[in-house]
Amino acid sequence: MTAPAIIAATPAEADRPPVTYRPAGDRHILIEYGEAELDLRLNFFVIAVLDRLRQDPPAGLVEAAPGLRSILVAFDPDQTTRAHLLDALTAVHEQQGEISSLVIPSRRITLPIAFDDSSSIEAVKRYTTTIRKDAPNTAGGNNIDYVVEYNGLADREALYETVLATEWWNAFTGFFPGLPFMFPLDTRREITVPKYNPTRTWTAEGAVGIGGSCVAVYPVESPGGYQMFGRTVPIFDILDRHRIFADDPLLIRPGDRVQFVRVSEDELLEFRRQVFEDRYEYQVEDAPFVVADHLAETEKNAAEAAALRARRDEAAKNVEVP
Repeated sequence: MTAPAIIAATPAEADRPPVTYRPAGDRHILIEYGEAELDLRLNFFVIAVLDRLRQDPPAGLVEAAPGLRSILVAFDPDQTTRAHLLDALTAVHEQQGEISSLVIPSRRITLPIAFDDSSSIEAVKRYTTTIRKDAPNTAGGNNIDYVVEYNGLADREALYETVLATEWWNAFTGFFPGLPFMFPLDTRREITVPKYNPTRTWTAEGAVGIGGSCVAVYPVESPGGYQMFGRTVPIFDILDRHRIFADDPLLIRPGDRVQFVRVSEDELLEFRRQVFEDRYEYQVEDAPFVVADHLAETEKNAAEAAALRARRDEAAKNVEVP
């Protein structure tokens, strides 16, 4: 007998999103909030629910992993049933406050970034030499000029200022272990760009790039499709070479905010050396995220953000897609 695609659903109520519960194999439940759209308000709700599950886990819960607007819950069938876990998850949803009332445990992580770094240039060179020499996003031997053109920005410095002028919200972590999917909290700093086509076979660890509207830091040397614009210090270390990774090999957790600070490449290379020698001082501070304050700031900037978005969309129409 085929299992139903939806095992339960709760409608929206006031400022709480609707929720859909789906089976995901024999040991998981997938919780989905709201509609399939990029809405950070839904992710704020996800992170708040995730924190509640960690603080008071239902019987049999093994792990809860967030997505942009979802949580994948793993359970031990020797300790609970799907039906009992579903009852517990429904109760958690009912107890959760409205989105605008949330104060989410969060950390502010300050990371140095060297723009237009040599490792990103090397990755582009390898790509154009061995994979696709005519890719429009690699013209000039870099990805930065393409990101600038696609977003209708004045020049490279305008792109760099856009990256530096906002905190980047880590909505979830995945694809590679420790890879953060980050979005700007200041809606006036939104940028977007198509990904590589086809993908690269090599990207340096620590590379910072953008695909769609998501900025990510590559935690390991790997293939990749994001347009690279800089590099930062290590954010993942399973070998525990630096004390910051003693309790968790992942630096950037869901619900953290990243603030980039510009440095030269020589400075960055020195910082990276200090990381591997356990001398670098990572800047991490507890900074609870007040959703109401964010929503008020977003509303204040709505008209300016809309104008910038329209300019970006118009520019993109005239740029070749890879």
